[in-house]
Amino acid sequence: MPAPTDTPNRDIPVALTIAGSDSGGGAGIQADLRTFAFHQVHGTSALTCITAQNTQVVTRVDALPPDAVIAQISAVVDDIGVQAVKTGMLLNEDIIAAVAQQVRQWALPNLVVDPVMVSRTGAQLIDDAAIAALTRDLIPLAAILTPNRYEAQILSGLELNSLSDMKAAAAAIFEQGTGAVLVKGGGMEGDLRGVDVWFDGDRLEVLQTEPVETRDTHGTGCTLSAAIAANLAQGIAQFSAVQQAKHYVTNALRHSLRIGQGQGPVGHFYPLLT
Repeated sequence: MPAPTDTPNRDIPVALTIAGSDSGGGAGIQADLRTFAFHQVHGTSALTCITAQNTQVVTRVDALPPDAVIAQISAVVDDIGVQAVKTGMLLNEDIIAAVAQQVRQWALPNLVVDPVMVSRTGAQLIDDAAIAALTRDLIPLAAILTPNRYEAQILSGLELNSLSDMKAAAAAIFEQGTGAVLVKGGGMEGDLRGVDVWFDGDRLEVLQTEPVETRDTHGTGCTLSAAIAANLAQGIAQFSAVQQAKHYVTNALRHSLRIGQGQGPVGHFYPLLT
């Protein structure tokens, strides 16, 4: 038997997810960690809230104290270090302020912000004070921002009904001081469903894949931002990281899981299902 070694394996990239727990396992921290693992990235986590939910309903949400969120981030970064970070559900103004402070204190790299404010069906998920804090404190620190249709409308002040609207919103959001912007089209209608728009100040691109007909789409936004972060942790350039992440999510949708009585999750481990 080989002798044990205390030499750390520096070749393994590490990503950190700062998000909520989904007891149903389809989104949030659970989806992020599975996505990291698929991409051969070691996943670390800082929980912001705990939800009681399944494929049909969320019955309870409990926020963690901001100090607990700070302690989790500090513990990971101080010892292990990270090559990329993604944020998901941050829930309230105090947690958002704490996360932004940690991003600045540790100079956390490759920050992917999924601005979880409004669902892709248009339901507001956090209160107005939290939206203001997210816009003011965290979004300007993002390397890549991934708003859905309704979040992009809030951030840009524009109505999104066409591809040209999506392009204008991406440019308007970028001009407010964030990093690259990926406006997601999952909430768009007709031929625009699933069409995303990328803008990084120089490059404006439309990303389109063949639509996948499935009702089991829970966790797609979490999964996309986690896949982008994982690719960035691997050293992949931003636009390529997004392209590859979109390809991953499309395949995961093709192998979505028909579990529970409601909306099932995407198949994060789809190669094992074929």
